[in-house]
Amino acid sequence: MIEIQDVYKTFGENEVLKGITATFQPGKNNLIIGGSGSGKTTLLKCIVGLHEPTKGEVIFDGENFTNMNFEQRVPIRTQIGMLFQNSALFDSMTVEQNIMFPLNLFTNQSKSEKQDRANFCLERVNLAGKNKLYPSELSGGMKKRVGIARAISMQPKYLFVDEPNSGLDPVTSILIDELISELTQEYSITTVVVTHDMNSVMGIGDHIIFLHQGKKWWEGSNKEIAKTDNKELNNFVFASPFMRAAKASL
Repeated sequence: MIEIQDVYKTFGENEVLKGITATFQPGKNNLIIGGSGSGKTTLLKCIVGLHEPTKGEVIFDGENFTNMNFEQRVPIRTQIGMLFQNSALFDSMTVEQNIMFPLNLFTNQSKSEKQDRANFCLERVNLAGKNKLYPSELSGGMKKRVGIARAISMQPKYLFVDEPNSGLDPVTSILIDELISELTQEYSITTVVVTHDMNSVMGIGDHIIFLHQGKKWWEGSNKEIAKTDNKELNNFVFASPFMRAAKASL
């Protein structure tokens, strides 16, 4: 479980996050949504330690991450898997080498053990046998799946995903959503996803936090969205004619 308590983040005179408190549950798809500039990516970076909160606390399973120094944070960092928006694969490395990269950094496993883990992760994301390909030989959806394979290579307790469906076609987006959801439930991972994809929200949004102007404006599940009278949330989620029609049919 991850808790954030009264988190603020200021850059110069720009206050991006304004006192956000929330809890992210293990085994759930915890989504952070909101318009451009609402603070969702900044919040994600504050949780994983890429930004330091100006005020407030981030707590991993009862341990105050915010108050730790670099060395104290290492045990928690080794339990974090991260899928970046552009997958962030190393172009000069093969698929297998990309997946083994965190294992090389943080474990003392033998080469054969790391290769076995890479093979397992590739099988889990339906890319068995793609070990020796390079990122330039992969489609956008395959790159995302390799990114997921690398993110789970360390068997993380916490998985952070930034815009997983960016640049993907609708069919591939659904496959990525389903894969993230399956892994979350299968391993009881605390998964936090930043997304603007309303199909993801309605499809896998077990727990959703909606940010508006740097504040937590609404919190609930995808089943509760259709019933909310929150004006800003409705304007965001049901902006398109397709989503308005979907809401009317619920």
